[in-house]
Amino acid sequence: MFSPTIQHLVEQKSGAFLIPASKIAFVQEDAPLYHAFLILTKVKYAKIPVLNHKQQVVGLLSLSMITEQMLTESDISIDPLSNMKVSEVMQTKFTTINFVNTTMEAQLHLLIDNPFIPVVNDSGVFQGLLTRREWIKAFNYISHEIEKKYDITKK
Repeated sequence: MFSPTIQHLVEQKSGAFLIPASKIAFVQEDAPLYHAFLILTKVKYAKIPVLNHKQQVVGLLSLSMITEQMLTESDISIDPLSNMKVSEVMQTKFTTINFVNTTMEAQLHLLIDNPFIPVVNDSGVFQGLLTRREWIKAFNYISHEIEKKYDITKK
């Protein structure tokens, strides 16, 4: 459990933890794999969410998952990318959270093993991403502000 002082400082930054869905690159589950390949190549993210037509997160997709489909024993071919759908390649086991119903401590524990976690609402609709990067920025803020706000001095 966080100390009340730390909890207060983290809460001041907690709104910045969530990167809204409108700013996140994603792909639809029924999209051709070549479309996902283009998106991942252009946005330069390691992995992106996969959504269904209800805007629910149904998977995660990385560039390496796609390139694996392009490799043969002796060659590289883009042909499979036209014939396959994202849903055939995507990762289907992953963690999501409801930002409102998840404690900050639970979020932090999940981010130890995940660079980001998809955030969903009560209906499972994609709301955005909780990222390890934003949490690290919050702790950087705390490390610089705690002495100023609470008059903590070295003894």
